[in-house]
Amino acid sequence: MLDRNALGGPLEPCGTDPLTGFYRDGCCSTGPEDRGLHTICAVMTSEFLEHQRSIGNNLLTPVPEYRFPGLVPGDRWCVTAVNWLRAHRDGCAAPVVLASTHERTLEVVPLEALQEHAVDVPDDLGDL
Repeated sequence: MLDRNALGGPLEPCGTDPLTGFYRDGCCSTGPEDRGLHTICAVMTSEFLEHQRSIGNNLLTPVPEYRFPGLVPGDRWCVTAVNWLRAHRDGCAAPVVLASTHERTLEVVPLEALQEHAVDVPDDLGDL
């Protein structure tokens, strides 16, 4: 069964540099092991990264044992639905790539909130 995105289409890759995804496969796929629901493909901003650090989710510092490189503005990363929603409510939401955001996100975050922060990704991801 193919993973679907928040718009009902096939789930597109989120990012490979750095390599993202709960399974570190470049996609915001999810499964029973992913208790955090790392399903939103977000484009990092300074404001979002600082917000996450302020709530105890430090995305800036590398953690090699989890193959986590540390993030900088402009990186695309699969973030948890709950933490993104908290940032949205606090006015600090990161832009979202809907085609790369897993449909299970909608169990936590309303589509309208995601659409409010939606950005497009060109067909050639190599230019990003």
